[in-house]
Amino acid sequence: MKRIFLIVLDSCGIGELPDAAAFGDHGVNTLRSCAASGDLHIPNLLKLGLGNIDGVDYLPKEEAPTGAVARLAERSMGKDTTIGHWEIAGIVSADPLPTYPNGFPEEVLEPFRKATGRGILANAPWSGTEVIEEFGEEHMRTGDLIVYTSADSVFQIAAHEEVVPLEQLYEYCKIARKQLHGKHGVGRVIARPFVGEPGSFRRTANRHDYSLEPPAKTLLDAVAGAGMASVGVGKIYDIFAGEGITEHVYNQSNAHGMAHADSYVNQEFTGLCFVNLVDFDMLYGHRRDIPGYTQALNDFDAWLGSFLPKLGEEDLLMITADHGCDPGYLATTDHTREYVPLVMAGKGVRSVNLGTRSSFADIAATAAELLGVELETPGESFAKEIM
Repeated sequence: MKRIFLIVLDSCGIGELPDAAAFGDHGVNTLRSCAASGDLHIPNLLKLGLGNIDGVDYLPKEEAPTGAVARLAERSMGKDTTIGHWEIAGIVSADPLPTYPNGFPEEVLEPFRKATGRGILANAPWSGTEVIEEFGEEHMRTGDLIVYTSADSVFQIAAHEEVVPLEQLYEYCKIARKQLHGKHGVGRVIARPFVGEPGSFRRTANRHDYSLEPPAKTLLDAVAGAGMASVGVGKIYDIFAGEGITEHVYNQSNAHGMAHADSYVNQEFTGLCFVNLVDFDMLYGHRRDIPGYTQALNDFDAWLGSFLPKLGEEDLLMITADHGCDPGYLATTDHTREYVPLVMAGKGVRSVNLGTRSSFADIAATAAELLGVELETPGESFAKEIM
């Protein structure tokens, strides 16, 4: 195998895990909510076998699928972006990252106030759009930072771009990242810039994530360490704190990320191209926007039809997700604890249904074997079954 294109449809879960209730989720299923809208049109994914995956009884089956498929369970104790991507890359996290359902304690906030010289607003779990509507005007008047969290392990800082210039906001995030370690080592510190006036605030595409460094070597480290290209597209660089990445580009949208994938498939390289498409989660999942999420899947599928013919003889495409974020689940606006799909295509791929696998890390184990690199991971390779 020469090249692997690993694309994460951020938050596209396919049904609740057996332990979902322990994470506060009941009856969740991101893809089913989109299918139930009646507007889902994904012929290319269905032809590859998406509807044949275990438990996906809400999509039509394909009698002669052209791809290999599996349902993956998350073994890590979480349902967030960082832990999900780490597991895809080979790390299983036995302990959850810290979360703050009641806001951050003073032992976290006081050093941050002192280092930035600014006050703090909000300090509670909030929807990102609602928190700026609630506190944006006061922020503009006082210069205090809007600090909030969610059900995930995140420390988010929202600021108006005309009040706190982007580079200053990014510097505040770097300060928080250095301070948040040990028992307060949140998965991500996130810059959430916005613009506009009271009553019409809107977040911009200048978001930036500052993640914990992975606690062990990942697939990206293994690929880069073998002298191959390890390309991160979208927020992959941020999720892995830059570790094991030889080249990266950011996305402004799903369409931008897909264009980057098109660019890389037309380039000569050996190794891994790891792509995150975040709009599913950020724009539609958290906002519980079923029509938007459904249309984003339709758009991806239409693009997929043009991408598949570009794969070379020694290329493999792997499409998966990192968690769920069911747009039809109205109990919260947070991520949902779900199985994720794995759909694979390539000229050397056998049509096979791998059933239900016990870990996202099986992706890393398989990719490492196919690329011929050494990786210690609890994941189990299925390379010989699909090729």
